Amino acid sequence: QVQLVESGGGLVQAGDSLRLSCAASGRTFSSYAMGWFRQVSGKEREVVAGITWNGGSTDYADSVKGRFTISRGKASLTVYLQMNSLKIEDSAVYSCAAAPSLVRVRRGDVGSWGQGTQVTVSS
Repeated sequence: QVQLVESGGGLVQAGDSLRLSCAASGRTFSSYAMGWFRQVSGKEREVVAGITWNGGSTDYADSVKGRFTISRGKASLTVYLQMNSLKIEDSAVYSCAAAPSLVRVRRGDVGSWGQGTQVTVSS
């Protein structure tokens, strides 16, 4: 079982940057694809970015392409989401999740979720 803990959220102004981290435990974590998702209260959760187990491939929602970057740390035990040029509409609870493949991340078909971290972007 993979356990995930997100951190790095906060209150920032439009145009600022934030870096979210997702720390994982579980001996098989390094073999999982990972994704960052976000959810605004009352709306469906959406996938923001995904990365394969070895970091070789990444995927982004159109709304964040060119602004967000997903990456994995050493030994693939941490996954990051670098968020630049933040917009008000990026405000949400961001969660990371693990899945056996990037395809499943894209579908939101994931098995393990973190508790989420709040990102609030003000004007």
